[in-house]
Amino acid sequence: MIVADIPLAPAARPWGRWIGAGLLAAVLGLALLAPWIFPADPLRQSLRHILAGPDAASPLGYDHLGRSLTARLAAALRLSLAIAAAAVVSSAVLGVAMGVLAAWRGGWVDRLASLVADSFLALPGLLLVLIVLAIVPVTPVAFWIGLTLVLWIEYFRLTRATVSRLLAAPGVQASRLLGFGPWHVFRRHLWPELAPMLLTLAAFGAATAVMTIAALGFVSVGIRPPEPELGQMMVEMLPYYREAPMALLVPVLATFVTLLGLNLIAGGRRP
Repeated sequence: MIVADIPLAPAARPWGRWIGAGLLAAVLGLALLAPWIFPADPLRQSLRHILAGPDAASPLGYDHLGRSLTARLAAALRLSLAIAAAAVVSSAVLGVAMGVLAAWRGGWVDRLASLVADSFLALPGLLLVLIVLAIVPVTPVAFWIGLTLVLWIEYFRLTRATVSRLLAAPGVQASRLLGFGPWHVFRRHLWPELAPMLLTLAAFGAATAVMTIAALGFVSVGIRPPEPELGQMMVEMLPYYREAPMALLVPVLATFVTLLGLNLIAGGRRP
């Protein structure tokens, strides 16, 4: 019997992840290097520069109050990315810890942790963030707490489901029978399986955080002016879109590139 050689499909290349990493690196470069290359106070107003175009001091031009859009965009990106990173780290630590505990102990611990997660899941994410914003006086801290309470649930559910499956694997059973402790089992058997999925979830979580901050700033319930923030910058420049369309496009494009980069990183895994 003759068997024809069937060419295998080439392995998918992670171009999406590399492009996303490049876009995110560009955004981070702008946020971190702009204050050194184009030093300017993002709150300083100048009547001579109202809606002025780009110059050597501000390559992105000026807003309706004569403030440097370069300085304000860099400050807004630093604020949004810092809050997003803090929320992702804290929610990942909380969600993974509770997920591993619930799967490991089972019984009433699992039921209680699942009940808490379902209780938070019953509230819409934006509503939960708004409640925290109304309670906590410091807005960046309120965003961090609110986003952590929103994002930890996905980490918990993913970790709980994965660990419950892995605990029944022969390798984990053998390690536990040989007397290895929970830390060894987690580091040797559980973490290698969890890490790639958690990285993807972290990228999606950071995108969700940036989008939430911008959305609430767009409806004027987020970061208070004059502190620079992406959504707030869009609202401020919206009435002047005819006189200075680029001043409106600057925060819009920055938000789009940031979200695109994070989503490409999340969705660019090799199958």
